[in-house]
Amino acid sequence: MPASSPPMPSGHLLIDLLATGAALPHGPALPVDAELPRLLRVLADGARLVLQAPPGAGKTTRVPLALLAAPWLAGRKVVLLEPRRLAARAAARRMAATLGEVVGETVGYRMRLDTRVGPRTRVEVVTEGVLTRMLQADPELAEVGCVIFDEFHERSLHADLGLALCLDCQEGLRPDLRLVVMSATLDSGPVAALLGGCPVIESAGRAFPVDTRHLPPVRGWLPYDTRPPGVLEDAVADAVRRALHEEAGSLLVFLPGAGEIRRTAERLADLSATPHGPVTVHALYGDLAPEQQDAAIAPAPPGTRKVVLATAIAETSLTIDGVRVVIDAGLARAPRFDPRSGMSRLVTERVSLAGADQRRGRAGRTGPGTCWRLWREGEEAALRPFARPEILDADLAPLLLELALWGVPDPLALRWLDAPPQANLAQARDLLTLLGALDAAGRITPHGRRVATLPLHPRLAHMVVRAGELGLGATACCVAALLEERDPMRDAGADLRLRVALLAGDGRGAGNGPMLARLREAARQVARLAGVDWSAAGGRGTGTGREACPDVRPDPEATGEVLALAYPDRVAEGRGQGQFRLSCGRGAFLPPEDPLAREPFLAVGDMDGEAARGRIRRCAPLTREHIEEVFAASIVEGAFVVWDDRAEAVAARRQRRLGALVLDDAPHDAADPEAVTAAVVAGIRSLGLHCLPWTPELEQWRARVAFLRGLALDEPEPDALWPGVSDAALLAGLEHWLAPYLTGITRRTQFPRIDLAGALAALLPWELARRLDAEAPEHIEVPSGSHVRLDYAADGGPVLAVKLQEMFGARETPRVGGGRVPVVVHLLSPAGRPLQVTRDLAGFWRTGYPAVRAEMRGRYPKHPWPEDPMTAPPTRLTTRRMQQAATAGRTPENGDSARVKGGDRGDRGGGRAR
Repeated sequence: MPASSPPMPSGHLLIDLLATGAALPHGPALPVDAELPRLLRVLADGARLVLQAPPGAGKTTRVPLALLAAPWLAGRKVVLLEPRRLAARAAARRMAATLGEVVGETVGYRMRLDTRVGPRTRVEVVTEGVLTRMLQADPELAEVGCVIFDEFHERSLHADLGLALCLDCQEGLRPDLRLVVMSATLDSGPVAALLGGCPVIESAGRAFPVDTRHLPPVRGWLPYDTRPPGVLEDAVADAVRRALHEEAGSLLVFLPGAGEIRRTAERLADLSATPHGPVTVHALYGDLAPEQQDAAIAPAPPGTRKVVLATAIAETSLTIDGVRVVIDAGLARAPRFDPRSGMSRLVTERVSLAGADQRRGRAGRTGPGTCWRLWREGEEAALRPFARPEILDADLAPLLLELALWGVPDPLALRWLDAPPQANLAQARDLLTLLGALDAAGRITPHGRRVATLPLHPRLAHMVVRAGELGLGATACCVAALLEERDPMRDAGADLRLRVALLAGDGRGAGNGPMLARLREAARQVARLAGVDWSAAGGRGTGTGREACPDVRPDPEATGEVLALAYPDRVAEGRGQGQFRLSCGRGAFLPPEDPLAREPFLAVGDMDGEAARGRIRRCAPLTREHIEEVFAASIVEGAFVVWDDRAEAVAARRQRRLGALVLDDAPHDAADPEAVTAAVVAGIRSLGLHCLPWTPELEQWRARVAFLRGLALDEPEPDALWPGVSDAALLAGLEHWLAPYLTGITRRTQFPRIDLAGALAALLPWELARRLDAEAPEHIEVPSGSHVRLDYAADGGPVLAVKLQEMFGARETPRVGGGRVPVVVHLLSPAGRPLQVTRDLAGFWRTGYPAVRAEMRGRYPKHPWPEDPMTAPPTRLTTRRMQQAATAGRTPENGDSARVKGGDRGDRGGGRAR
């Protein structure tokens, strides 16, 4: 009989052991255990700390428990902030199991729709929105002694906001509050500097060796958005099958999103057994139900293996027992907010180097493993070091509202690792003012305070509050839940009324799945917080008012009216064939087969696509009467001078308008000249720069300016020197550089009259124009005397295309940019075909020319091919004409030069904007 294991110590004894760094009687010691006594000493003397520890070190589950023994905690709680709900639940369970307890006793968690805490809870694992709510409810965090920011390298918006608010709380109200920032891959220096130069503790990891292999697909898919359909999923499925036959253990596969996971799972549907045992396939992403996520991370049954298809959710703070192989597709999906359109879209991009290392480390958490990277060896050098902070690309309306509620109208009054961009802040401020949540000075209004109490985006919270006042609160709660969570009817068209009807059902039949149950619970939670009584949901009245009447379910037919409250800038007017114009001015479309494609008006809640035009994903019909009623205060009437897209001309009209939507329209005789010019500018912006009278010379002028601007990027203030001349820069500044040249222009047919050369030339002051001609000349004089035009728009830099014989004697490659940049010389045959491309003429004469001479002298025997091109006279002539010129008493050089400067002057052209 084997000796029995020693009894597990009590929870308090375990905490004391962790605080001293002693080994626990059960389970392996973790690397971070050795650093815990030092960590406690630092926090006893100071209030801030950065802990950097690799994956597997144990920081997430060991540090919070060790802090419970600290005298300075004085019975208060430790709050552990986890970026992801799955990781929060797993961390709480692991810590509770360490103490021999269940979640909800000493260790608990709080997240949306799921809370497990009790009166004895001392460690609360929370997700990011919960921490913000805690701070707003109690700015002193009176019951909290320490806040830990885990996996801070993910740089989520809520983590940056939470840290900024905690620093403000610590400096103004709670100097005894301890703040700990933990990360595996973040550069700790800037974070420590943000925390006032606090100490940094580095812990070793417990990673087992991981062998890295590269398995590039036969057909690449990068850049992702241009890959052939199915290539990614096919390549990943092939890699999974190969790894299952060559490797032991379970597999963790990283894919960019849920769609790729579902399609890859379909390709693996016939996967049941391998030489190493039976196999099951699991999905793992944020929108899955908790029980499905738990099944994915649970150990595989004895004798079986599992394949877990996961998004970046599995990169950190998570150990999946039995995983020995990681397959990394090298892609990640992230939201990108466009302040011009006010909309976010998901983009798929290369994973960062830190993210790739995190993924690789998953294979070595519990034993030696292998990482298969589905890209070529060496491509790691092209990856950016860290993930881009979310605060730089996010919709900042939630952040700005939280700061206004905190009492800080100016975000820059707080401390940030990366300051929020001004353009995104301006868009957020405009939106919150439009919704009535902020006043003109940026201060929060009473309505804004009500909006801020709901755990929703300000748009949706505003919708719920206003809809409740109109007697449509239950409908609004359903719409909010549907837009916050994954679409339960992805293939049912865009009509949001169908989703509301499904959510408002009685729970029987098709509408009784786990996803619907979760959505209904989310809607009920919003209703509870907003004070909406489900047993007396909104009743519809007549005229302009509402009459309260009993209704046990939300009203699907009111969906459009409710949705328009959240998205007043996305009221859409039909323009035929599924095309719509939004009140914000943006275009949108529905597939022609969608039943709502022929509706006269829509309220749009969800769409994607490029900034100029997007596909509508979820929407609901809206009547003109509802528009007139709901937006009466926003409808303006007056004389407008606009650009008519169909006529491609300026139109002067008297109109009633809701934003960019025209509700009533009649001709108007008078038109202000400045308004006409503004309308033409709007027309050019909608048509694009290609509608202007560009010439090859003007295109080269732009390329020359862009070339010198690129060289100036390392100068202290590049923008103060060379202006931006990209399409985006020129379109953004049309009012400044082109508008003065639009006098008398009213329609597109008149655009050829625009003095585009003069408008562009005015962008450069005299000194820059002189530098342009000197440092980026239109032509270069070659040894033969010809003046050959340079092509600055070519890939790889300025190109000089010249016949090889004209460059005889040239020992140095011509340079531009004030001598900083050698041109790319395209040496041409006598027929004008490329023979060699080089930036090193001297090297070509030595090593490349003999082979070219040997091949070409027989093909072009009438042209000179001297053995020593460095001493041969340069020429444009054939050998015979060179002899005739010599007989006539002229040197080839002089005769050739005279010909260029006389009859061949047409090669000069005109490239300067005049």
